[in-house]
Amino acid sequence: MSAFTDIGNLMYLYLDEIDPGEGTDAPEFLIKATAQQLKDAGGRNWLPTIVKETSKDRYEVVGNAFVYAVVEAAGLERIWCIVADESEVTAKLSQTLSREATPQINLSTASRDDIQAALQYLIEQPGSGFTGIKLPVATNRIDEAPRQYWKTLDPITTLKCGISKGKKLNALKRVFYLTPQPLPDVIRDPAILHSLTTQELKKMAKQRGVAGYTKLKKSDLITQLSL
Repeated sequence: MSAFTDIGNLMYLYLDEIDPGEGTDAPEFLIKATAQQLKDAGGRNWLPTIVKETSKDRYEVVGNAFVYAVVEAAGLERIWCIVADESEVTAKLSQTLSREATPQINLSTASRDDIQAALQYLIEQPGSGFTGIKLPVATNRIDEAPRQYWKTLDPITTLKCGISKGKKLNALKRVFYLTPQPLPDVIRDPAILHSLTTQELKKMAKQRGVAGYTKLKKSDLITQLSL
């Protein structure tokens, strides 16, 4: 439990008491133009930055770093802040709420609507590589796949939904994470077997006494194990 008592408080802190943390990647124009607007409006940042207390009277920015950069560029000595706890969960949420980080959903349990919304978001993002993806096809195939057992997002590339390894797969990692369930002791469902690696299939084949399993290709292993 935190030893600090200012959590949840709105405080007017001196900039030299605050470590900017990772800072912001906002363009210099936006920072300087907003800094001038802040000065013209009286210098009060009505939208506070989020900080955590690192030691007595010392703080670090964990969210809304753009506001800190603007106040600094405006040449102001103090900034209004909300003091948050020091947990990683709080920092991540603060960054997500201030749109400095992209929220993720759990693909292991996500609804079809959530999957579709995440894919639509990627389609609309410049440089994601998702232009041309057929949204209904990709949504249906991912939704119907045995994703509750996936340990990585790699099986998506085998669903023939227009998503391949590389740029597109990396983009998916921005919006999805996984919490895989344990695999059943005996698996005969071809959809689940297709999502496993050849080595995993050979291990299953050995446990089930499949003759000549070491020489079988992945497709043959799946055929044998689905019997």
